[in-house]
Amino acid sequence: MLALSRKVNESIMIGHDIEITVLEIKGEQVKLGINAPKSVPLYRKEIYVQIQEANKEAVSADASPDVLKDMF
Repeated sequence: MLALSRKVNESIMIGHDIEITVLEIKGEQVKLGINAPKSVPLYRKEIYVQIQEANKEAVSADASPDVLKDMF
């Protein structure tokens, strides 16, 4: 893991097209701004983990042909 120190209004670049800027620091909370192409999905990690778990459950669920047919 790369650890960087940044102050308010300072940025880091990821590749050529993703910029992360420190917008505000209040106590233990940091507000970040992210500029990235619309084609790059952005999620808070806790949401990303929920999506991954839901995908795993969907793949492992036993779905009979009748259940699948009812979905459409």
